[in-house]
Amino acid sequence: MHAQSTFTEIYQPAFRSPYQGAQSLNPGSLGRETWDVTLYGGVRPWRGAEIWINPEVDQGFGPSNTFGVAGYPSAEAYKLGAADPYVRLQRLFLRQTLDLGGEIQGIDPDINQLGGAQTANHIVLTIGKFSSFDVFDTNKYAHDPRNDFLNWSSIDAGNFDQAGDAWGFSYGTSAEWYQNWWTIRAGAFDMPTLPGYKYLDRRFGQQVQYLLEVEERHTILGRDGKVKLSGFLSRGLFGSFGQADELAAATGTVPNVQNVLKIRNKGGGDINLEQSITSDLGLFARAGDADGSSSTTSFTDIDNTLQIGLSLAGNRWHRADDTVGLAFISNGISRHFKDYLNAGGLGVLIGDGKLPNSGREDIIETYYSYQIIKGINLSADYQFVNNPAYNRDRGPVSFLGLRLHAQI
Repeated sequence: MHAQSTFTEIYQPAFRSPYQGAQSLNPGSLGRETWDVTLYGGVRPWRGAEIWINPEVDQGFGPSNTFGVAGYPSAEAYKLGAADPYVRLQRLFLRQTLDLGGEIQGIDPDINQLGGAQTANHIVLTIGKFSSFDVFDTNKYAHDPRNDFLNWSSIDAGNFDQAGDAWGFSYGTSAEWYQNWWTIRAGAFDMPTLPGYKYLDRRFGQQVQYLLEVEERHTILGRDGKVKLSGFLSRGLFGSFGQADELAAATGTVPNVQNVLKIRNKGGGDINLEQSITSDLGLFARAGDADGSSSTTSFTDIDNTLQIGLSLAGNRWHRADDTVGLAFISNGISRHFKDYLNAGGLGVLIGDGKLPNSGREDIIETYYSYQIIKGINLSADYQFVNNPAYNRDRGPVSFLGLRLHAQI
């Protein structure tokens, strides 16, 4: 049994905004908070198996109710907000580990991980309700918004258009084969009923995303590192930006991808690096690209991305359990998506009503996590976003964050 609780406060000072759209970031100064509590219960029904259940209580809102920035500033804010706390069952899954031989490795108990031992070479099978990001595109320095970076596009590759509901979870299965210095992962997950929608398509196999990842582990000058190549192929209901624009021009209306939905394929991939530089300093980087001709599945409005950053533990100032991080992210979208937004169309998170002067959405994020006592951390976070929603006419905008995280 484990539990966690995270409270975040995000403050946004006023910024320049010559016009507003249906999904624009509010230009006034404002503060918004989110709060969640999660229970992690696990049991080992037989050798090598684990069953985990994660009920969660959520409450609160992100700035502008999670609209207005493709690289959204708080991964603790979901695609919908609620003034009153509500309960969700976020995960319920079975994981089976099959030993294949090699050195015996100890496993420390942790959230969604029972303690024990396994061989260096092994296979891990997972089935149930969980997030594809629990298995794919992970990075030890930038992947956990409750402990490190907060921005959606710094915890994962922004172009990695994961299949999931509005909370980022789905029904699916994954298989991981660990051998020597490499790992291969594959998975399949249900997609939402409609692009960006909060409900999953329960007709298993009708709308599905396939994932494949290859991981290489290495040592450079005695320091461990990993390189991962990840790819996805989604088959489901998507709306073509070009067809939406053509229909709108013919009917004198505003383009809407929901009007041109049909079964299509959409794919993309990214490269993900984590590298230890010293005993307390780590480097991370991601770069990715995806098909930008049709609507987003469920993550966010990013077709291509580049990120690089550093994570430093506080050993040098005698605060070994503190961490400071710095990341630079540059996100972009396709020409088709830009034309659609300029004609008044809406994405999953963005839509200013027009986009005559587009540019890349560039983000700088830095945070400091201070351990108050073991299991309780207080973090300060700052994010600078240039060209929010790819719009040179708006911003830049800053976000100041405060996060209190407790875990047992």
